[in-house]
Amino acid sequence: MTGVLIVGICIGGVILFIATLGLIFIGIIRASKTGGLSKNEKQTQAEETKMIQDIYHGLSKMEERVEALETILIERQKKDFNK
Repeated sequence: MTGVLIVGICIGGVILFIATLGLIFIGIIRASKTGGLSKNEKQTQAEETKMIQDIYHGLSKMEERVEALETILIERQKKDFNK
């Protein structure tokens, strides 16, 4: 009886081992074909990249505006000082 139990456990272990190797192999093939990202993930990443670029450009414009305002304030202070 224990011999049958040991054989059953060994066969079950072998089956689980083969299934695990198969899933790993399928995952590696899938990742190599898609570059590791699904179509939805690629689209999401592209949208996030565009959003970050828009934020960067917006901040660059804001920096220019702040510099212009600083220049205006400095010129006003010089005018007030010279009076």
